[in-house]
Amino acid sequence: MPPTSETLTAERILEATEEVLRRHGPAKATVVDVARALGVSHGSVYRHFRTKAALREAVTKRWLDRTSQKLAGIALAEERDPELRLRDWLTALFAAKRHKAGDDPELFATYTVLTDELGGVVFEHIADLTGQLARIIAAGAGSGTFRVSDPATAARAVFQATGRFHDPCYAREWTSPGIEEEFAAVVDLVVRGLSAP
Repeated sequence: MPPTSETLTAERILEATEEVLRRHGPAKATVVDVARALGVSHGSVYRHFRTKAALREAVTKRWLDRTSQKLAGIALAEERDPELRLRDWLTALFAAKRHKAGDDPELFATYTVLTDELGGVVFEHIADLTGQLARIIAAGAGSGTFRVSDPATAARAVFQATGRFHDPCYAREWTSPGIEEEFAAVVDLVVRGLSAP
């Protein structure tokens, strides 16, 4: 195996792991495959990630964090109207999930398997997303836009109510005719519910 001229970093390993997962799937991808793709020994990979499970967890967290980071910008834009932020946030979440499922179906299927194996990473991701929602809803409650006494509870309810548009188990439905109209109807209903006296 030819020596690599670039410094081996955790980020390079994660990028290579993603490519190996795309090619081989989670059942067949090995640390040796990742090392081979990088032109290093598998021991070099293990210096950054002590186990195969740790590597899988890190690559899955990285994948989920891409969505969280995109949405955080919307959640943190406190100068904007809370209702518009909520609508934009839910729309961005749906778009991000559809993008992942539609543009790279092999990798999306791989990550669906990995997230099933790595419940802790998924729970952290969901906690981050519902925290972002709670921030938006709390801003709406503070401005009188939303009539909510407990933003955290409302955020969990909104997340669950919109699950059809971001939970990977519904991915096959995301390209169905009329899905955008169904999404808009659910978001309208959610916003009306938060705004009701």
